[in-house]
Formats: sequence, structure tokens, C-alpha cells
Amino acid sequence: MNPDRKAEPYSLDLSAAMWRKSSASGGEGNCVEVADLADGSVAIRDSKDTHRPPLRFSAPEWAAFRQGLISGDI
Repeated sequence: MNPDRKAEPYSLDLSAAMWRKSSASGGEGNCVEVADLADGSVAIRDSKDTHRPPLRFSAPEWAAFRQGLISGDI
């Protein structure tokens, strides 16, 4: 993978990001939040510690991660 491609999601400003929790999240407070970014990438953060830097994934990385979860490979 081109290192510049991995850096692209990290160059986006998240100040106006719309964070959401899964509808399957319970009330325990131990959830992750996801935000769709302008370039199609995705940011993920800990809902209990929203000041920590979020992880960011390009659209293909996120799609591969989701497919792995759905198929049970992860």
C-alpha cells in the first residue's frame, strides 16, 4: 500500500464529524462510535474517551473489515 494513501484519512478535519453508535449498542457505555468522512473513509473512536485520537480507515479498509466481521473471519 502506498504510505500516502494511508495518511489521507488522517489529514481530514473531524471537528464537524457526525458520530453515531450502533443501534445494537446497549446502555453499558462500552461502545465505539463511527463517523463517515468526506472522502469515503471512516473514523472510529471510543465512546467513553472521545478526546483520544480516533482510528481512521480508508473506504476499502473499512469494507474489508466489515466483510470480515460479517463472514466471521474476524
